[in-house]
Amino acid sequence: MEAHDAGLIRTTPYEILRFVGLGKSLKDHQLLKAALDRLQSTSVATSIREATGRRLHRFSWVNEWCEQADANGTPLGIELILPDWFDAGVLDASLVLTIDPAYFRLKGGIERWLYRLVRKCGGRQKHGWQFDYRHLHRKSGSAARLSDFAYDLRVLVARQSLPGYILGIEPTPGERLELLTFRPVPCTARV
Repeated sequence: MEAHDAGLIRTTPYEILRFVGLGKSLKDHQLLKAALDRLQSTSVATSIREATGRRLHRFSWVNEWCEQADANGTPLGIELILPDWFDAGVLDASLVLTIDPAYFRLKGGIERWLYRLVRKCGGRQKHGWQFDYRHLHRKSGSAARLSDFAYDLRVLVARQSLPGYILGIEPTPGERLELLTFRPVPCTARV
């Protein structure tokens, strides 16, 4: 969204790598190219945004990509050809969910999954949001036992590693359930 708003069409591999927390090494460039290959070859099927929910829409994340280089082989930039649905989503800002660059420093899969869920469901609601552990366990698709999954959530709450959010645990009155709560960190408190 920042690139779109600034009128940028191309970016350099370094800018992409820097955004995701990597550097300028040859290995990092190879990782970027491998990631673009995976994004191009991954096929997604969804009925989201279909009025009836019965029609399946299939797409790849990236249609094509091309590395631009000068006569000496120095990278000048990467040109991406994105699918129409992506372009429409970027142009209609209500369909875009921004991600804090600190997301790329999160270590575990559950941690990244939880951040995306919190951003999607809680967004910037002043008083936050909450989920019971069973619901989160089902939604995550985790193969872990519920008790192990709950332990992992408690560790994440203790660590407070989700950028932009404060996590908490609340018992459910009268039941043996716990709720994971999250609320946005006030902008003035962010570093």
